[in-house]
Amino acid sequence: MKTSNSQRPLILASSSPFRKSLLQRFQIEFDTDSPDIDETSMKDELPVDYVARLSLAKAKAVASRHADSLIIASDQCSVLDGVISGKPGSHENAVKQLQASSNNKVSFLTGLCVYDSKTGQYDLDVVPFHVYFRQLELAEIERYLLIERPYECAGSFKAEGLGITLFKKLEGDDPTALIGLPLIRVSEMLRDFGLKLP
Repeated sequence: MKTSNSQRPLILASSSPFRKSLLQRFQIEFDTDSPDIDETSMKDELPVDYVARLSLAKAKAVASRHADSLIIASDQCSVLDGVISGKPGSHENAVKQLQASSNNKVSFLTGLCVYDSKTGQYDLDVVPFHVYFRQLELAEIERYLLIERPYECAGSFKAEGLGITLFKKLEGDDPTALIGLPLIRVSEMLRDFGLKLP
């Protein structure tokens, strides 16, 4: 049973079914609205600054369409050897990403913003999570990609699915950060804005 939030409308600034599914764990009512912003990184922009900037930009874009609401926005990138790896977009790029990740540590940075569209106040944070890949053979990379087709996922895998078999270790404070919406930090931010959670 979902708890009705009579205080303020809550909007998830995302079209991601994974983020929506995560937020549904709170059993509170919310709507979704896709921000549709330019996600191009700036010259010499650090990964942590990139996801923070996009999270705030997404929140502001959606806030402009929803008066007196709390907006939750996030953005995620994977980082290998200090370089941002985006969504692969194709099978060939996903093969390259997973080959580069093989036997390596990949850091996932999730920018998170809760924005009050009435006052313009917001809370902004970046939550890290680290994945250690085991040694991956090309044949198993190909098999994995054909089964799961994670071409719109940062890092070319779905940790909530078969992608978990690619790892030897996970490291971080909140496993939901890896999927794209760190719920521990989200709940803290929402409480700070006066939203009651069950």
